[in-house]
Amino acid sequence: MRPLFITGIGTDVGKTVVSAVLVEKLKCDYWKPVQSGDLNDSDTMKVKALVSNPVSLFHPESYRLTQPFSPHKSAALDGVEIDLSKIHIPETQNQLLVEGAGGLMVPLNDKQLIIDLIGHLQAEVILVVKHYLGSINHTLLSLDTLKHRNIPVKGIIFNGAPDEYSESVILNYSDTRLLGRIPLVPNLDKESIKFLAQQIDTGA
Repeated sequence: MRPLFITGIGTDVGKTVVSAVLVEKLKCDYWKPVQSGDLNDSDTMKVKALVSNPVSLFHPESYRLTQPFSPHKSAALDGVEIDLSKIHIPETQNQLLVEGAGGLMVPLNDKQLIIDLIGHLQAEVILVVKHYLGSINHTLLSLDTLKHRNIPVKGIIFNGAPDEYSESVILNYSDTRLLGRIPLVPNLDKESIKFLAQQIDTGA
């Protein structure tokens, strides 16, 4: 069973919220291999606080970096180097959901990017898309890059305010499966995550 890797078309598109929704939906395990900054309020902690099901396990990060920058910069400031050979999938009998950092081309070190981590983990991608001026371009470029790397894509999740014009173009040009839409919800909590989980169809 391939891990599911949650990546986005950029930063702040809602990967952590989508991760919480999917963990609740699939009752899968959660793992963030590289956490940059916010160690007292990490993405793992945020997702765990939003998930209700008693099945999911939350695995420790491989790298916990103190500075809130791109992983390669955060690691350099902390005096470490991210080494893909030292990032091992946690042992679990459950489906594993992996949350990335930023988008596909975010650097981990001088030679490797997030997309290289996805390949290293032999994961299947779920791409999180948030609409803004330029998001069509960023989405299609991301999907094209994944295709050329022969990395399987399970589908797209649109997060935030809808835009039917952008969505129709993205789905038409990419021929990528739509897994669902997550609307804006103020004051996210466990109940709203349960509601949002009903909006997603992963086919699982």
